[in-house]
Amino acid sequence: MEDYEDILKWLYTQVSNFQNVGKSAYKPGFENILKLCAILDNPQNKFKSIHIAGTNGKGSTSNMTASILKEAGYKTGLYTSPHLKNFTERIRVDGNECSQEFVYQFLTKIKAHFSSNFNPSFFELTTAMAFTYFARENVDIAVIEVGLGGRLDSTNIINPEVAAITNISMDHTDLLGNTLEKIAWEKAGIIKPKIPVIIGETKTDIKQLLFQIAEERGSDYYDANLIKESYASDLKGNYQEQNKKTVLGIVYALRKKGYTISEENIRNGFINVNANMSFRGRWELLQDKNPMIVCDTAHNEDGFRHLAKQFKQLTYQHLRIVIGFVQGKDLDSIFPLLPKDAYYYFVKPSLERGLSPDDYEEKIKKYFENYKKFSSVSEGLKVAVKESYKDDIIFVGGSNFVVSEIF
Repeated sequence: MEDYEDILKWLYTQVSNFQNVGKSAYKPGFENILKLCAILDNPQNKFKSIHIAGTNGKGSTSNMTASILKEAGYKTGLYTSPHLKNFTERIRVDGNECSQEFVYQFLTKIKAHFSSNFNPSFFELTTAMAFTYFARENVDIAVIEVGLGGRLDSTNIINPEVAAITNISMDHTDLLGNTLEKIAWEKAGIIKPKIPVIIGETKTDIKQLLFQIAEERGSDYYDANLIKESYASDLKGNYQEQNKKTVLGIVYALRKKGYTISEENIRNGFINVNANMSFRGRWELLQDKNPMIVCDTAHNEDGFRHLAKQFKQLTYQHLRIVIGFVQGKDLDSIFPLLPKDAYYYFVKPSLERGLSPDDYEEKIKKYFENYKKFSSVSEGLKVAVKESYKDDIIFVGGSNFVVSEIF
């Protein structure tokens, strides 16, 4: 008899999964998701929502927003991707993961509808699953993070209370376009008539493009950069300051719509993101000394630009960087941003798209002198710890999948 592990294995191996195979699993458009939702009695229409897109920061922004809403007493759904350890991390209500039993029942039911003419992707199935769970749990509101892009993303069938776009940078250029303007246009696909949108982007020309699109679509837009208030948070990366402004923009828009969210709710929501949402992997301190170990899921040029600023503020004897990548990353844009005087431990994430350091050693030699290569994340981290002095700092990152392997 099939159980949870069996049905999850089917989901990972029989269904097109971007996490494993990349571009070939991407199914833009709404035919499959609409058919799925029709089978499920259109759960996407049974709860209120907030829609969040962006290249970086949308996961942090989603979790902070959900934490504040929970503090305000709203039963809050949260849909994010990818997960770090457990599939059920993707779908939460008030920070609690959906049950394995729900996942099993959902996939068993929907599997019976598969045919040669109907083969939804991993993300389409997961999105429909989240919508079904939020409808079943009768949430007051759900925070929905876009999977990839925005315009043709499966999540874009919702009609949210407010939308937000965190920032625009170069990532997934093979799918979204090879210029910031093209990527911005794809992300702006979540902007809908008469639905307010919060713009967290800082680059003036791209920000103006997003404003223009909002105007054309009859959507009120708010520039999060104008927000001056500042709150402490348990998410410690410096890059969170901009995300916090986007969150505050969302909160202010919700207040205008009649949601009751106090200053105390905001303060407590920001300072308790980890406690409320079990959110991990964003400049997370894993060990505070002998040596200090920190991790972050940044995985593209803009993410590493923020990390580079963070590294410059650290004090250490040696900086040791355990790092690995998946296919499709522009390493010639990322490597120049990394500190030249660090010791590098290049590792291979254990998934189909994981790059072996052997595959890009020519690029490594071009930028770095002190490096070693490893066939696994655990092996690289083990050696980094062994070689460290008590005042060293070890950083682990390069991909969500690298970080997930150390938890």
